[in-house]
Amino acid sequence: MSALDWLGGEAFTAFGQHVIWSDMIGNTIGLAALALGWRRSIWTWPAQFLSGVILVAAYASAHLSGGVGKQLLVIGVAVWGWRQWQRGRQRAQDGSIAVRFAGRRERGLLLGGTVLGTAAVGTLFTLFPQLSWNPWPDAYIFVGTLAAMVAQARGLVEFWFAWLLVDLVGVPLAFSSGLAFSGFVYVVYLALVVWGMRDWWLRSRAESRPVLEGAAA
Repeated sequence: MSALDWLGGEAFTAFGQHVIWSDMIGNTIGLAALALGWRRSIWTWPAQFLSGVILVAAYASAHLSGGVGKQLLVIGVAVWGWRQWQRGRQRAQDGSIAVRFAGRRERGLLLGGTVLGTAAVGTLFTLFPQLSWNPWPDAYIFVGTLAAMVAQARGLVEFWFAWLLVDLVGVPLAFSSGLAFSGFVYVVYLALVVWGMRDWWLRSRAESRPVLEGAAA
């Protein structure tokens, strides 16, 4: 049996849902990657890279081209994000990754890019239904994940808002696509996203305060 065959095999069945190995392993690593992102650890990017590689097999088995494309983007953006955080590690006063809210222009580009990207990918999936059985949610997750990762790589607090919106669509889509473990992990993601959002929000406010002359930094 090849590694791909094993990854596509069933790990266990729970509550009538069949969980495959690639879905379980890939999403467990993805969950760890999100937790590392919350802690502003640069190791979030290698974890996201590995998760993406494994989840390509999971989404291919469910015939979700948007999911496969999303994971290919995750792999590419993880490499770029690693380089971005390597260059920005010393921007915060304590030597950690600096985080901030996006400027008006950055926020507009993220929102506009997500809307236009979803429209373009959703239209493509609609014209070629063999690419995805559920084109619009699949397209939104595809583009929303890219927007979230770009925001994370730039150290933007909006990264968490983007993930929150992706999760709200991802939970029902994963369960209806037979990827039960993905659906469960998306639910856990919601809790991590709320905590991570609070942490980055408070840190961005602390880092934006001017240090008084003569005070300890």
